Amino acid sequence: MSEDRPESDRVPGAPHPRHAAGVVGHGAAIADFLGAAEAQRLHHAWLVTGPRGVGKATLGWALARWLLADGPPGDLSVPPDHPVARRLAALSEPRLHLIRRGFDDKTGRLRAEIGVEDIRALLSFFHMSAAEGGRRVAIVDAADQMNGAAANALLKLLEEPPAGGVILLIAHQPARLLPTIRSRCRELRLSPLTPQETGRVMAALGVEGDADALSSLSGGSAGEALRLAGQDGLEVYRQIVALFATCPRFDRMKARVIADAAGGRATADGDPFDLRVTLLDRFLTRLARTGLLGAPVPEAAPGEAELMARLCPDAAAARIWAGAQADLSARARAGRAVNLDPAALVMDMLTQLAGLAPAHAKV
Repeated sequence: MSEDRPESDRVPGAPHPRHAAGVVGHGAAIADFLGAAEAQRLHHAWLVTGPRGVGKATLGWALARWLLADGPPGDLSVPPDHPVARRLAALSEPRLHLIRRGFDDKTGRLRAEIGVEDIRALLSFFHMSAAEGGRRVAIVDAADQMNGAAANALLKLLEEPPAGGVILLIAHQPARLLPTIRSRCRELRLSPLTPQETGRVMAALGVEGDADALSSLSGGSAGEALRLAGQDGLEVYRQIVALFATCPRFDRMKARVIADAAGGRATADGDPFDLRVTLLDRFLTRLARTGLLGAPVPEAAPGEAELMARLCPDAAAARIWAGAQADLSARARAGRAVNLDPAALVMDMLTQLAGLAPAHAKV
């Protein structure tokens, strides 16, 4: 694969999961899988689920590495210089088949979905490699990106599983999968990472930043924390908090700084408009939850807890802010669809949200 082509299963700014030295967290899921293997009850299909960015793909590749290298009992670790580990890192292991959204040379973009031809290639992989014997592994990342024809083709494979084959399905939204696919898989459900675990991931990748704040803001998703760190997302979020701290006065200069940056050009690391809309969405979500559960801990920005307690003191205010969050998301999608100026759109959002603040602030 060309190095300059994007990979649909890799977080921008981070190495591909196949290069990860190990899995951080998720001890219960690992123990579940290894226990089944050691009891000779290894299921033919495993569905790895959980929030985006918590390490589902990293775990999937670690499981594949352990299976193909005949790893030690009770431990997923495989030395990085092991032949299987080297071949997996180079995508040259003949006993592994990876299915993901591919790159379309005609459009110069990643395809929008996994198609039926991808699943047919998986059928051929299991059929052609059967004569060689030994274990074979397939990774589908992400399974919830299959179109209908692909899902039906995979279902047929799961109904008649290949001997010696293990299929690892990564799913961010498992509810989008056919119920019959889910019922034929054994699930490994992953939870958000703790701030300490997020910090370990960031340290292992040499990423600097406030791990506690990034973990809090990303909801325990190391992938999202890395994305935010790579785009200075924490600084942008702090700009948003500082803007709303001026309410009931609206500081147009502060708002203009945030809005103008949204009009920047998208790069391989991300889209400035999407980043600011995402962080505004995150701010409103945390604000609404404050009225129900109290201010977020730890803070993602200085003074955030005090500000949110002031702007959202009770459940009634929480309902107003939750409604504003839903409206913001809808307006952002609609604005993007008709190619509205990103800077103008963000400025309009900030102005309207600031207008809500005085009515719900605690005096």
